Amino acid sequence: MRADVQVAIDQLFSVSPIRFFGLYDQHRFETLTYAGLTKDGQQAVTIAAAQYQDVDIGEEAPVKCLNNGLWLSREGDLRYAVVLSFHREYGEETGMQVEIAVPVGEDGIALVQRCFLELEAAINAARSYRGKVLSLDGEANYRGRSRGIMVHRLSQVRRDEVILPELTLKLLDRNVIRFIESRDALRKLGQSTRKGILLYGPPGTGKTHTIRYLAASLPGHTTLIITAGQMGLLSHYMALARLLQPTMVVIEDVDLIARDREDMDSPCEESLLNALLNEMDGLKDNADILFVLTTNRPEQLEGALAGRPGRIDQAVEVPLPDDIGRAKLVRLYGGSLTLTETIVAEAVNRTAGVSAAFIKELMRRTAQSNLMRGDGGVVTSADLAEALDDMLFTGGQLNVRLLGGADSGRRGRAELN
Repeated sequence: MRADVQVAIDQLFSVSPIRFFGLYDQHRFETLTYAGLTKDGQQAVTIAAAQYQDVDIGEEAPVKCLNNGLWLSREGDLRYAVVLSFHREYGEETGMQVEIAVPVGEDGIALVQRCFLELEAAINAARSYRGKVLSLDGEANYRGRSRGIMVHRLSQVRRDEVILPELTLKLLDRNVIRFIESRDALRKLGQSTRKGILLYGPPGTGKTHTIRYLAASLPGHTTLIITAGQMGLLSHYMALARLLQPTMVVIEDVDLIARDREDMDSPCEESLLNALLNEMDGLKDNADILFVLTTNRPEQLEGALAGRPGRIDQAVEVPLPDDIGRAKLVRLYGGSLTLTETIVAEAVNRTAGVSAAFIKELMRRTAQSNLMRGDGGVVTSADLAEALDDMLFTGGQLNVRLLGGADSGRRGRAELN
């Protein structure tokens, strides 16, 4: 929450200080303190140009966060000093430390209490990240520094861009959008406001696309995206989820860490599963946190997760697109291509059993074929046939499976034979 702390510090101390000094921190393994400023000789802290670090919060410009500095300030007749520095402790995460030095007396105590209350309020408000799509960067670079929170700039997905059966869309709206809108009323009736949704279906059917639609449809909600490889950071994610409520916590490919216990190979897998169950159980009934889990293999999920209301309240299938869905997908992913109804119908007839991801790639290749044959005009059967041939036949069965068109590929090859 460094960006929020910086904004509060600027408002508290940087408006009209008597003097401000940037400080050179020679011994970077130690935390710079007010007492450390009194050292002399080789250990003396050097006054230098202020050093800042850009922190990305998903806006047009990053927030410039000060690494360390000293303010000499005055409020009325009260003079005080403020030291800001990196706090370092071996084996622990780097944080920010703020020290305020004041004269003895009630006025100094009151100033300190007010300043720290305002800093705490800025952190609790967490304005920099609210309503955004976030994930944690658990990997450190060669300097040992991670980026902390990453803000994902995802394109907005409208309801008409979610190509699912109408009944599935209504089920999603009722269990997510309408549920969120009813939270306050439910809370007054003594009902729980936490919820868990499971999106399941074959790869490439649009589960991630559906999550983008949900994130765009929940104004004011912060979305946290957790991959299976980041489950070791689950406690940090949940601390952030509680701070930034209302939140939507997305765990993708949950079957990788929540498969049936009898199929697990090591105690580490079971410990990750138990951590997830404990976090979901530990939420208070009035927590404004929505869990959305995704899986391609729902049959492999541990029963303690998938078979217990209160953890997963609604399973929603994201199926392979039907004829109507494939027609919508062809038009959606066709973009600016000129598609006749005949071409749309041909694409629908020749893609039964494929995923939405397959059709997206098909339209990209069709556009490429169209450009190579002419000037990007009306799409022809030859353009479509060339793209389908590369995807379903020439590349072999492995290529078909990779693109999400296994059923169509097997049927198409049988027809050719």
